[in-house]
Amino acid sequence: MWAALLAGAVQAEMATYGIDPTHTFANFEALHKDTSFIRGRFDRKEGSLQFDRAGKAGHAEITIEINSISTGVPALDRHLRSAAFFNAEQFPSAHFVGERFVFDGDKVSEVAGTLTLAGKTAPLTLKATNFNCYFSPLFKREVCGGDFEATLQRSQWGLTGGLPIDAPDNVRLLVQVEAIRQ
Repeated sequence: MWAALLAGAVQAEMATYGIDPTHTFANFEALHKDTSFIRGRFDRKEGSLQFDRAGKAGHAEITIEINSISTGVPALDRHLRSAAFFNAEQFPSAHFVGERFVFDGDKVSEVAGTLTLAGKTAPLTLKATNFNCYFSPLFKREVCGGDFEATLQRSQWGLTGGLPIDAPDNVRLLVQVEAIRQ
């Protein structure tokens, strides 16, 4: 009985935050032919999170539109959207669900969850390199966010185009997120 009451109390403390798309980006970098890095980002995304700093808990959901990929090179963007890589026509979005927030003091240090990409779901843990909450005078509400990163093996999601000659399996994912309390 006590466990149920405590669980309800923790749930009651969760606040909902909406992802601010102007301060949230999913960036990636992959080595090209052992020479230099190809870098890009996804410009269209949406999501929300529930966050309880005192209860040290949270839940995040972010959806990224694959067609919004931007490397700064339109021909490369078209190639990455093609069936040879992301296959954006068949799989138009990627979806991250963060189910376990890990804290160091009152700051989030990592978010563990799953990433669904190209029709496959696999575990992904984003490590926080920075995290903070502040009161925004612009929104007149609390804003929380930070910088997160992970290295993923793209073959885990069936993204094997160009392996191993053009680009290696390991891709560095860099995510900056800011979310506004609703």
